[in-house]
Amino acid sequence: MNLERYHCHEDITEIMWEKIDIIIETYKNTPGAVITVLRECQNIVGYLPCELIDHIAAGMNLPGSEIFGVASFYSLFSLTPKGRHTIKVCTGTACYVKGIRESVSRIENEYNLKEGQTTDDQRFSLECVRCLGACGLAPVMVVGDDTHGDIAAENVIKILDDYK
Repeated sequence: MNLERYHCHEDITEIMWEKIDIIIETYKNTPGAVITVLRECQNIVGYLPCELIDHIAAGMNLPGSEIFGVASFYSLFSLTPKGRHTIKVCTGTACYVKGIRESVSRIENEYNLKEGQTTDDQRFSLECVRCLGACGLAPVMVVGDDTHGDIAAENVIKILDDYK
């Protein structure tokens, strides 16, 4: 398919564009496939920059506003780059009572990082979530697919040091 690309993007290589074009070609005539296309494209690039959203819209013959609306509505999509490791810190009641805010403060101070941001070196992204479903392990932090329970604020940086 070789859709004309009106914009280039530094984070998207030619090989990525080729994979994206295959995804678009596969689903372009499938009603309701926007979420699938966005998910698969995000898996390739890591996030959904505006140039990619425009490219998807052109390839699927849909308004860019429709694609952007879906991408910005669902929390599983990101319009900004994410770190190699996403830190999800539970701020639900059990974790809050057991001192998770101190762990969050230490992460923010150590990595010059605020909630919703990514470190300059793209190592970590920080998210505070309402519940991770592991209240018995409170306070809880998830890094990628790894769940860390009963974390003490003084150990949180040691845990993160293992993620390069």
